[in-house]
Amino acid sequence: MALYNRIDGRVLKEKMLATPEKRVTISFYKYHHLSDPVAFRDQLYSDFEALGVFGRIYVASEGINAQVSVPEHQFETFRNYLYAIDWMNGLRLNIAVEDNGKSFFKLKILVRKKIVADGLDDNTFDVTNTGTHVDAEAFHTLADDPNTIIIDMRNHYESEVGHFKGAILPNVDTFREELQIAEDLMRDQKDKNLLMYCTGGIRCEKASAWMKHIGFKNVFQLNGGIIKYAQEIKDKGIESKFIGKNFVFDERLGERITEDIIAVCHQCGKPCDDHTNCINDGCHLLFIQCSDCKKEFNNCCSPACKDIVALPEEVQKELRRGITKERQVFKKGRKKTV
Repeated sequence: MALYNRIDGRVLKEKMLATPEKRVTISFYKYHHLSDPVAFRDQLYSDFEALGVFGRIYVASEGINAQVSVPEHQFETFRNYLYAIDWMNGLRLNIAVEDNGKSFFKLKILVRKKIVADGLDDNTFDVTNTGTHVDAEAFHTLADDPNTIIIDMRNHYESEVGHFKGAILPNVDTFREELQIAEDLMRDQKDKNLLMYCTGGIRCEKASAWMKHIGFKNVFQLNGGIIKYAQEIKDKGIESKFIGKNFVFDERLGERITEDIIAVCHQCGKPCDDHTNCINDGCHLLFIQCSDCKKEFNNCCSPACKDIVALPEEVQKELRRGITKERQVFKKGRKKTV
């Protein structure tokens, strides 16, 4: 059995969009020592493919980090499969709050050195000594305390479209930079309550342990991140302290938590919080684009990219020969694009 999907992504995406099959978007993670991450990855791919699972999963010697889409009729089977693995039994599954089932179109499982790139040497501190996990109501209580400082542990393109009221929003591109900013900002405020949050909780697991390691005593983290918070306040009828959208790393690029639009189109400046990736295959910059600019620039970030996508495909391939996009899709979209 092939352990990679080699079909053209555009074909798979069109197929996914056309199917009426109901799917559920789920995220989960678990820190656990894996002696053979490659073998675990291969078994996982084989079993998940049989269940019709799509998504992006990172496996490392330190555990697993996954964002997946599961056929609705396979959800129970999928959950039972995970819980049958002893170290994942009872694992929290964060279910998307705004989901049309079109979040992923293929299964991709990668073996990495870490499940989150944090730049930390895990051998220098106790990664299991994390901050106190708090639910939505406890988060609100802490947020209302004047002795509390809230830090958004996500990147700029995430917090730009949605964040908690009163939170510090570091203008960074990577989690590694985020950790350093948090440390620098709080260096002289170790007596404060440090309240951290991220998308699903995984970044705060490592960040809170690091902050405790360097001397902070009152470290708290939002249990399950914004995804679980949104479910909690919905179930309990609690007013949200989060405003706007929760950025997510799949085809949806965002889950709406409140109707507030706190960002602007990067091209014309009108209120807008819809992210898009420039369709020029030599660019793919992630930025915010309103419907009018999407039409004017043909889903591109600039006139230059618009001109390129109008060229024959062979010419486009020649122009981008040798270009490595790497993580350009998540570079600063706020920069002037037009």
